[in-house]
Amino acid sequence: MTEAPHAHAHAHPHDHSHDHSHDHHAGGFRGFLREVFVPHTHDAADSVDDALEASAQGVRALKISLLVLLLTTVLQLAIVFVSNSVALLADTVHNFSDALTAVPLWIAFILGRRAASRRHPYGYGRAEDLAGLFIVLVVAASALIAAWQAIDRLLHPQPVHNLGWLMAAGVVGFLGNEAVAIYRIRVGRRIGSAALVADGVHARTDGFTSLAVVLGAIGVALGFPLADPIVGLVIAAAILVLLWGTVRSVGGRLMDAIEPDLLDRAEHALEHTPGIVAVEEVRLRWSGHRLIGDATVRLSGEPSLREAERLAEHAEAEVRRELPKVDAFAIRTRSPI
Repeated sequence: MTEAPHAHAHAHPHDHSHDHSHDHHAGGFRGFLREVFVPHTHDAADSVDDALEASAQGVRALKISLLVLLLTTVLQLAIVFVSNSVALLADTVHNFSDALTAVPLWIAFILGRRAASRRHPYGYGRAEDLAGLFIVLVVAASALIAAWQAIDRLLHPQPVHNLGWLMAAGVVGFLGNEAVAIYRIRVGRRIGSAALVADGVHARTDGFTSLAVVLGAIGVALGFPLADPIVGLVIAAAILVLLWGTVRSVGGRLMDAIEPDLLDRAEHALEHTPGIVAVEEVRLRWSGHRLIGDATVRLSGEPSLREAERLAEHAEAEVRRELPKVDAFAIRTRSPI
């Protein structure tokens, strides 16, 4: 039996033209909602192969979205003071928290660029997943703050003023957040970052809750003053419900969960590599927005050690061609029993 472990710890970009058709999405209205609020974190048709370029795109997305959200927050905060709306206050607090979540994620992307060390032999990609966990906690905290403000206003009602400005603030909040959501999710999918996609979903949730502020203002205008704090409470509840999808996505990364179709594609690449007769095991895991993995394959005949190493290199190249986000992939070769 020939054992030839083989691994590389650096990325090799490839120019490839493989066409893959993977059906990730459920049909109907449920599938639409899932795609809006729990989008996938990888997109083979428009992926970034180079790790440094992926991190640079992630940082650029965070910089731009941070500026847009801060501007949105400032505009909404000004209207909070003239309208006295608790629903708008809840939305503004949440928008501000969304802007702040860009900071730890920004730091995580920078840390992820650092080279692996003896203490951290797999690199620092996990910092990105920890930032995703921080985002989840911030979103949950902002929902609780919004709920507390709404309950207090229900117990101690206060008049809401300048309803026209309040509606305008809700529309501004929706447009600003949806623009940020589209941008973050698109870049997050391109580079394979669950944390950045989670941040985009967070912004999208903010956008729809901003529209809820408009509904509260309409309710007050129609003679139902408690509509404002009730909408604030609904906003808080909606945030917590929609947060569950993000918790599963980020938590899955921390627990080394992997999308089954990625394993299928790696196995397919190995099975169609000349000289390999069987694929016994394939493992992949995310480290930030990059993939690390290994596989055990059986080779035909009784190859020499040099020939086994050559076949392992070829198999590794095929996996990298199929999955451009792979940074390191070890191949263990065995001869048939």
